[in-house]
Amino acid sequence: MTTVTPHIEESWKNALKKEFQSEYFAALKAFLVEERSRYTIYPPGPKIFNAFDSTPLHQVKAVILGQDPYHGQGQAHGLCFSVPRGIKPPPSLVNIFKEIHADTGLPLPDHGNLEAWTRQGVMLLNATLTVRASSAGSHQNKGWEQFTDQVIRLISDQRDHTVFLLWGRFAQAKEALIDTNKHLVLKAAHPSPLSAHNGFFGCRHFSKTNTFLAANGMKPINWQP
Repeated sequence: MTTVTPHIEESWKNALKKEFQSEYFAALKAFLVEERSRYTIYPPGPKIFNAFDSTPLHQVKAVILGQDPYHGQGQAHGLCFSVPRGIKPPPSLVNIFKEIHADTGLPLPDHGNLEAWTRQGVMLLNATLTVRASSAGSHQNKGWEQFTDQVIRLISDQRDHTVFLLWGRFAQAKEALIDTNKHLVLKAAHPSPLSAHNGFFGCRHFSKTNTFLAANGMKPINWQP
């Protein structure tokens, strides 16, 4: 079996070495090679591991978990819920900004790029890291979830006093991977317009995250993107 060694930030490369050498990851890579030969895949190759490159393992203070990359042209850049500057923020992201404004008083931003969060230790992790253009969920159950479940376990094991923000039933199922004795798990409805009024609005997860970080001697997050 050929060893797969993706271009990824060094602390993550070392921590995930066994995953990259596994049979399931080799099968996942073969699937992606085949998909790319036939379809447009998002995000672009160099951005697949953007969440890892942007937030090294030893810097993780909070994790926001998404399910799938955006599948529209130009939207996905490897950070869950985030879009590059110049791309219109999708509805879920607009609702995230509304809750931040209501919770913290920060003004609504004029763009949807969340890279500023990642530089402060907020990992923006999708459970599935790739998707076929215009085909939501098309790369689910191909191996990515096994990989990102291990990422969540690693953060739980190797970090202390991390905040996990789990929005919607899919994300909340990942609580089983987290040591809740040393980490804070915040759960709410998904910020999608279909569910945001069922408990995402008013959840105050952003101020709660900062209260927990400060109580454990860490610098709070500036939630202005």
